[in-house]
Amino acid sequence: MTWNWQKRNWPHFTFKSPLLAEAEGRFLQQSGVFLGALKHVSSEDKNTLLVDIISNEALKTSAIEGEILNRDSLQSSIRRNFGLDTKNQKIPLAEQGIAEMMIDLYKTFASPLSDERLFAWHRMLMKGRTDIRDMGRYRTHAEPMQVVSGPLSKPRVHFEAPPSATMPDQMSRFVKWFNDTATGGQSPLAALTRAGIAHLYFVSIHPFEDGNGRIGRAIAEKALSQCLGQPTLIALSHVIEGHKKNYYDSLEKNNKDLEVTDWLLYWSATVLEAQGYTQKLIDFLIEKSKLYDRLRGKLNARQDKVIARLFREGPEGFTGGLSAEKYISIAKTSRATATRDLQDLVEKGALVKTGELKYSRYWLAVSASERQS
Repeated sequence: MTWNWQKRNWPHFTFKSPLLAEAEGRFLQQSGVFLGALKHVSSEDKNTLLVDIISNEALKTSAIEGEILNRDSLQSSIRRNFGLDTKNQKIPLAEQGIAEMMIDLYKTFASPLSDERLFAWHRMLMKGRTDIRDMGRYRTHAEPMQVVSGPLSKPRVHFEAPPSATMPDQMSRFVKWFNDTATGGQSPLAALTRAGIAHLYFVSIHPFEDGNGRIGRAIAEKALSQCLGQPTLIALSHVIEGHKKNYYDSLEKNNKDLEVTDWLLYWSATVLEAQGYTQKLIDFLIEKSKLYDRLRGKLNARQDKVIARLFREGPEGFTGGLSAEKYISIAKTSRATATRDLQDLVEKGALVKTGELKYSRYWLAVSASERQS
C-alpha cells in the first residue's frame, strides 16, 4: 500500500476549485447571516451560547475518539476560564485539559500556528495522562504509527503515518504551509479549502503519540476563524460525531493520493451543516427572548422552572417532548397541579400540545422547525 505521504509530490495537494466555489460562497454568506443574527442576542445569552458551543465541541471532539467526558465539569471549567464563574469547584484533569485547549483556540485564533502552540495544546489534552512518553512534543518512537482496527492477531491497517524520525521536517513544512495559506499570506486559500486540507494534511502526518484527531480538528477551526477574522463558533465536532463513520470513511478514502477534491466536497458539506446548526442555536435564543418578553410576570415559580429547563435542553428539547410525568419530576408537584400548570402554559402561548391523554406531549412555542427537530 502506498500512502499519500509516500507520493513523489507530497505534500502538494491538488483539487478542482470550480467544484468548491458554491460551498465557499455559501460559507461566507451564512457567516454574515450569523453575525447579523447575533446582534439581536443579549449579552447574557451570548455568554450562554459561547459556553454551550465550546463545551459541546470539547465533549464531541473527545467522543469522536471514544473518550466520554462530563458536560457539567466542562462547562464549569470553560465558565471559569472566561471569568463567568468564580466557584472553586474541583474539575477532573481530562475536562480541564480539553477546556483549556478550546479556550486557547478561541482566544488565539488570529495568531500564526507554531510548534510551541501545538506542543501547548498537546500538554493540555494529555493532562493527567501517565502513559504518554512524548508529551508536549512530536512522537519519537521507532515503531510505525498506524491506525488499525480488528483483532490483534489479524489487524486491519487503515493508515500508516510517516516515520517518527521525519516529524521535525514534516511539521516544519506543515506549519509553514498553514501560515502561508492564511488570508494575507504568500499563498492564500479559500476558507473551506484551507481548513479541509489543513485537517487532512495534519492527520496524515499524525505527529503526536495521541490526540492527533482533536488537535487536527482544532487546527481546522483555527483556519476557518482566520479566514473570517473572528472565532467561527460552529458546531463542527458536533456534526462529525453524529456521522462519525462517514468522517473516518472519508479520511481513509483520501489518505492514499494527493488529489483531494472528494475529501474537500465532503468537508465542505460537513462545515456547512455545522454552520447551519449554530444558526439554529442563535434563532432558538432569539425565540427564547421573545417568549420570555411575552410571559414576563405571568408564570408561577413551578412554570418558570420548567420553562427554563426546557430552554436548557436546546432546540432539540426532551426526546419525545415534555410529558406530565417530566413536569411533575422537574417542578416537584402533584399530578393535578401539573395538569393545571400545563394547560395554563398552553393557553398563555408558552407551550404547544400534541397528542391526547397519556400521549400528550408539550413543546416550547417556538417555530415548528425548532420544536420537533
